[in-house]
Amino acid sequence: MMSPMPNYATNRKIGYDYESLEKFEAGLALEGWEVKSVREGGAKLEGSHIVPHKGNLTLIGAHIAPYKKASSQTPVDPLRSRQLLMHAKELRYLIGKTQEKGLTLVPYSIYTRGHRLKIEFWLARGKKKFEKREKIKQRDLDRDARRNFDNDL
Repeated sequence: MMSPMPNYATNRKIGYDYESLEKFEAGLALEGWEVKSVREGGAKLEGSHIVPHKGNLTLIGAHIAPYKKASSQTPVDPLRSRQLLMHAKELRYLIGKTQEKGLTLVPYSIYTRGHRLKIEFWLARGKKKFEKREKIKQRDLDRDARRNFDNDL
């Protein structure tokens, strides 16, 4: 039996801002200090996104804090762009989908699969403001209904 996959970073807000159409998994091209920093919890996905660049997908805006125990001799850029590692067939499919109006790729979480770091990202459509308000209204109605049901028992 495999041990559960540790989740090192999660972008919790994308469920509010985006409607998930499909979920994908890819490897991340990282430097050694970045891997160690991610495993210590130094990664943040808030505000990041994935764009096609020169036939590949690139993670932009993800912050990976410098590894505390690493040498300070080499300059590090915590916000540098990082390439996603995927099969060519999936890359072509996703690059084609990002050309469609209203579709985007948003990173959801960084976790391990075996000893490798993976990123889960969504092919998603941005929600409109009225959709967000409707979801909040529906959640409040459901909560009130559950509360009334519990009080009746």
